[in-house]
Formats: sequence, structure tokens, C-alpha cells
Amino acid sequence: MTKSVELELFTLFKMTPDLVCIAGKDGYFRKVNPAVINKLEYTEKELFASPIASFIYPEDKAITQKTRQELLNGKTLLNFRNRYVSKSGKLVWLEWTSIYFPDHEVVFAIAKDVTQRKEIEKQVEEKYKKYKGVATYFKNKIEDDKKHIAYGLHEELAQLVAAMKLYIEWIANNETQMSSTSKDMIERALAVSKLLITSIQKISFSVSPNMLDEFGFTATMEWLCKEFSVLNEIPCSFHGNYKEENLSHEMKIDFFRICQETLSNVITLSRSTDIKIKIDELNESMQICITDEGGFEMNTKNESAGLINMREYVNSINGQLTLQNAPGKGSAICITIEKE
Repeated sequence: MTKSVELELFTLFKMTPDLVCIAGKDGYFRKVNPAVINKLEYTEKELFASPIASFIYPEDKAITQKTRQELLNGKTLLNFRNRYVSKSGKLVWLEWTSIYFPDHEVVFAIAKDVTQRKEIEKQVEEKYKKYKGVATYFKNKIEDDKKHIAYGLHEELAQLVAAMKLYIEWIANNETQMSSTSKDMIERALAVSKLLITSIQKISFSVSPNMLDEFGFTATMEWLCKEFSVLNEIPCSFHGNYKEENLSHEMKIDFFRICQETLSNVITLSRSTDIKIKIDELNESMQICITDEGGFEMNTKNESAGLINMREYVNSINGQLTLQNAPGKGSAICITIEKE
């Protein structure tokens, strides 16, 4: 290396606003540029006198040590973030790119100060948590209101219809002098009352699935698929690959509503012959996939109101929705939701 090149590198080393350092395999600084001194607020002598680990924020020491060992084993370090504590006690977020030279047993490292960026990320995260909390509150309030409506339908209206049915049955069994026309009307009234009770029960379940609390998520989903199959004469099955205890009550409600809305869209927009609902628990997320063999008879670029509502619901819980569609061949709707 010529002296002019060495001079240029030395000038760059001293003038760059990035933190540049050379560290020994023993974990001590060998050389630092002025940016390191200015940012950490220690003198060069103080920096060289103590192990680098002593300047690292305690909670980040373990991950830094693990990453450093990987670096010494030959892995190049790119965009690794950790926190340092300045002499005045301020936390400094640094993003490191480092390489180890085994022949000289030194690490050459460059870091950018990303403290401001991390603070902005923290503010965004706090705002997100705040808005998520507000959205969760209103969603829970809506579910509570639905539960009251379902209770009114099932416990009050259905019981009134059941009482009316009993009265009609009493008349049918005890009034023997009725005309044939009256008997026919009584039989029709009984049939209508039975249908009315069944309809109220179905609407009550649709509004608020109490089965979730009584029998659990898996049993509720199996019942939903079975009811869908009976009502629409289309095979519908459910398979779950997850631990139910890992699902919060809110997640169960969200998954049920998504599947409920999807089945509604499927029967409206497709010519299905077989529907499968599958929920998988991944490392950091849950994935719901609803497939059918019919495919949507529509242009997916111009989505229906049902699909738009479902996409908006998924977005509101910070999920991602993908739709694959081939009319006549099949379709798949998959929703990925981060675990809480």
C-alpha cells in the first residue's frame, strides 16, 4: 500500500461521521476514530483500558457475545444492532457491519448511530399499541352487544315461540271438533313455529357463537362446517394444527368471524364442490387457509363487497390476506396473523 493511499484511508478514518474501530480478538479496542470518542464520551485512553463489553448495555451483552463468536468463526456481521451506554449514561443504538481478519486476529467494524431511528420506531410502536387498544375495545364492545342480542334471541324470543308452539299443540290435541281447514291451518302453524325456532337458533349462533365459551374453538369450527354442509349441501371440513390453549379469546373470535365471512363469500361467489378450512400454528403467526374446488366466478380485480369487508377486517387485526383464484379449478383464501 502506497503512502498516499494510507494517508487517504487515515483521513477517511478520522473524518467519517460513522463510528469506525479496530478491535482485537481479546475483546479490547485497538484503534477508534473521533466519532467513537464523541459518541461514547470516553477518552481514547478510557476506551482502550476496559473490555468493549463493559460499554455495552447489560441487556444486550448476551446477544452481542453470541454474535461476536459467530464473527470470529468466520461469519460476516451485517446490520447488527445493539445498545451502548455513554459516559453520561445515555443509551446509544449502533448498527454494526464488521469483518474478522484471522491472520491479524483483529476485527474491523463500522457503525451508524441509529438512536433517532429507534426512538421514532418506538413512538410508532407505542401509537400502534394505543390505536390497537382502542380498536380492540370497540371490537370487544361490539362482540358484547352481539352477545346480548343473541341472548335475547335465544333465551327470550325463542322461548316465546316455543310457548306458542306448545299452545298450538294443545289446541291440536284437545280440540276434536275443528273443521278440516282449521286442522290444516294448525298443522301449518306448528310447522312454521318449528322453523321459526330453528331459524332463531341459527341467527343467535351467527350473531354470537356461545359455543366458543362452552365447548371451545375446535368444536365450534367443526359445528360451523357441519352446519354449512347441511344447509348448502356442499362438503365442508375443518382441520386444525395448533394448540387451543395458545389461542386467546380475541383470536378465537377473530378466526371464527373470518371463517364465517369466508364461507358466506364462497357460497355467494363460487360454485364449490368441496370446501376445506385449515388453521396452522407457525412459529410467530397463525395461518388460516380456506380452499374450494369451484373458484370464484368473478374478476378478482373487482372485488365483491364481501371480500372487501373481509380484507378490511383482516387489516384491522394487522393480518395479511392473499387470494388465489381460477374459476372452474378452485380458489384459496389465506390469512396470516401474528401471534399476540
